[in-house]
Amino acid sequence: MHNNKTEILLASTVLALLFLLTDPFMLFMPNTLHMIILVILVLLFGLFSIYIWKEKARDEREELHRNIAGRFAYLAGAAILLVAIVVQSFQHRLDPWLLGALSGMISAKIIGILYSKYAH
Repeated sequence: MHNNKTEILLASTVLALLFLLTDPFMLFMPNTLHMIILVILVLLFGLFSIYIWKEKARDEREELHRNIAGRFAYLAGAAILLVAIVVQSFQHRLDPWLLGALSGMISAKIIGILYSKYAH
């Protein structure tokens, strides 16, 4: 169970740093503080990614829970990117990074399916 606490702590910290990058308190973040937050964000996201990648389920129930959580995360990310693509298209200023991110997610999903089907 302590593994879930570590995962939740890492994810919550990443979310907090993302929130700070929006400068919600209108403090006009200085460049150095902004860069420090970016570095910490990248490092913590790397740790979070490693933690998720190395995570092992102890039984079928835990494996099912991981798969359900993964589906929720994938669909939420794809839906958010799709909404952003639609909104920016209506504003006639579509950011190509949104298209690349959604394409990358869909491509990774296809590659993951093929890998799991043919690698075992």
